[in-house]
Amino acid sequence: MTERKDVATSQTQELAQQSGSQLARQPDGFVLPRVDVYEDAMGITLTADLPGVASERLKLQVDKNTLLIEGEAALELSKDMQARYAEVRSPRYRRSFTLSSELNAEAIQANLKDGVLTLRLPKKEAHQPRKIQVQVA
Repeated sequence: MTERKDVATSQTQELAQQSGSQLARQPDGFVLPRVDVYEDAMGITLTADLPGVASERLKLQVDKNTLLIEGEAALELSKDMQARYAEVRSPRYRRSFTLSSELNAEAIQANLKDGVLTLRLPKKEAHQPRKIQVQVA
């Protein structure tokens, strides 16, 4: 019996080696947030982990068929404290997705709760399942 080995790109291998506490940094300094994507008959639900990002620091944008998610976490200090040395930086998150023509970009709904962004991307009506009435003759 031969052992099967999967071939992956170096980027995929690098991301797979990241532990849960480490973040994958992009060359431009942005962090690639972890996402889950679920599809059902009515559309797609995307959840992205953006710990520390407030809604005021979150930017969602659709340009043609590209969805862009950007956010910056804020590490806040009390007013009487000043950082002299810090190894932890406020991460800036960025992730983009190419949207299918089946999706209705005008009807995207977004919710941010406890550092988790949930996006609902519904399918256009023409691509949603429909029930067909059967008539008895």
